[in-house]
Amino acid sequence: MSDSGNEKQTTHFGYQQVAVDEKAGKVAEVFHSVAAKYDLMNDLMSMGIHRLWKRMTIEMSGVRQGHQVLDIAGGTGDLTLKFSRLVGKEGRVVLADINDSMLKVGRDKLLDKGCSGNVEFVQANAECLPFPDNTFDCITIAFGLRNVTDKDMALRSMARILKPGGRLLVLEFSKPTNPVMSKIYDTYSFTALPFMGKLVTNDSESYRYLAESIRMHPDQETLKGMMEAAGLSRVEYHNMTSGVVALHRGIKL
Repeated sequence: MSDSGNEKQTTHFGYQQVAVDEKAGKVAEVFHSVAAKYDLMNDLMSMGIHRLWKRMTIEMSGVRQGHQVLDIAGGTGDLTLKFSRLVGKEGRVVLADINDSMLKVGRDKLLDKGCSGNVEFVQANAECLPFPDNTFDCITIAFGLRNVTDKDMALRSMARILKPGGRLLVLEFSKPTNPVMSKIYDTYSFTALPFMGKLVTNDSESYRYLAESIRMHPDQETLKGMMEAAGLSRVEYHNMTSGVVALHRGIKL
């Protein structure tokens, strides 16, 4: 990252270097493009396994009746739907996403499924979440942290609004632990994903960015350290599908 002289600070957008103040807009363009076919592409890209990863997240969340839950980068609402049923009428689930196209798709999907009484929709940036301190029993961010410009700031923002004893769960693509799986995954990511993106959404570039963003995301131990630095305790992670995905969990003491 550069900050000398008159040079702009830069950050990565996939494998490109872009100005920090341009990344959010570029990420927004990607998700505006893919929003309408996002669920279909998730099923195709993961061969349906993303549902198992999300089920594990739900199981490890400890969410129960009456809880206040925030689903950041909640997109089309898979986790929000499950949390809504768990927290019941006395609880509340907030689906937050920075991208209004994704938020609209999620809202329409949840309303179609009859999920509205205890769910709110908020357009918000993970780096500066618009909620009071000590608000939520649980916060999740699934496949969203890698798209955030300042991940450390976002993690601090999440820790701030967790109640003492509350849990943060980060579900994200990570670094495969098996060398054979790593090679297969690389080949798949940089050939099959853009091809499917072109076929289904007529947009190969967005899916090439998503593959690159996965490679640029911190590995399991690095992310664990970032969560601890943000003020979370008892941070642990669980590798799934040979580390293709990792679920990190931290608690605010």
